[in-house]
Amino acid sequence: MRNPGWVDLQVNGCLGVDFSSPALTGDEFLRAAGHVLESGVAVFLPTLITSPPGVYRRNLRLIREAVERRGLTAEIPGVHLEGPFLSAAPGAVGAHDPALVQVPSPEAVEALLGLAPGFIRLVTLAADAPGAPEAIRLLRSRGVAVSLGHHMASAAQVSAAADAGAQALTHLGNGVPGVLPRHENPIWAGLAEDRLSAMIIADGHHLPEAVIRVICRVKGAERTIVTSDSSPATGCPPGRRRVLGNDAVLEPSGRLYNPATGYLVGSAVLLPECMRRLDSLGIFTEAELNKVGRDNALKLIQG
Repeated sequence: MRNPGWVDLQVNGCLGVDFSSPALTGDEFLRAAGHVLESGVAVFLPTLITSPPGVYRRNLRLIREAVERRGLTAEIPGVHLEGPFLSAAPGAVGAHDPALVQVPSPEAVEALLGLAPGFIRLVTLAADAPGAPEAIRLLRSRGVAVSLGHHMASAAQVSAAADAGAQALTHLGNGVPGVLPRHENPIWAGLAEDRLSAMIIADGHHLPEAVIRVICRVKGAERTIVTSDSSPATGCPPGRRRVLGNDAVLEPSGRLYNPATGYLVGSAVLLPECMRRLDSLGIFTEAELNKVGRDNALKLIQG
């Protein structure tokens, strides 16, 4: 498989650097960004998880200034905000702090966008959040791509979000409780909504092979997007560490999880490794791999 220059829409950090940390420095960000770009990723969105308002205000400015100072605006065209407009329900909230989750009121959305005009390229929000369709329409009117995730949305709520302009599903199959209703759940709802592309984490831990095959067959090469969900633990040795606000364990296998909840805390690999794993499954041709690892992601944040 040839690497055409992969595009990753979800990178939370690496080499011990957390893009959501209130102590993040410009030099740390650039060191982590350099590692991502040297791996074979051509374009990526630094991702901030659900955070206090002060962290958004500080880190969005810090990241933007570092990107512009180093001349990386083509490689890092903006950021992905995974939150704060998520579900606070156990399991659905995942590794995010439920106390920091916000309702996506027009005022809250405008305030967030005002912190970095034109630099927020993708927002993940819960389709079952109060006022979600209105928030989606507002974000889309500002040129921001919208992906749905970390929710317990019904099929009707997912459809309403797509009607409002949502375009994708953040790490489909993850960001939900370990036990779900058999038929009425957000995984089936997301699979059934043809207007939404499915972002998947193909790191070997987030999704079993059978689930990856089903998602890829339903969505096809035109509506599948591979992301790494790379965490600050990426590039670090196994052991216990603080990751995205969680006391986590990185196993030698690469599985990164919070032992108190059992939930994963992002991945410990970058996108080229995810693409190699997906390629090994033989689901897509090389031309199709280029779509799911590059073209579809670019289309989402550019269109």
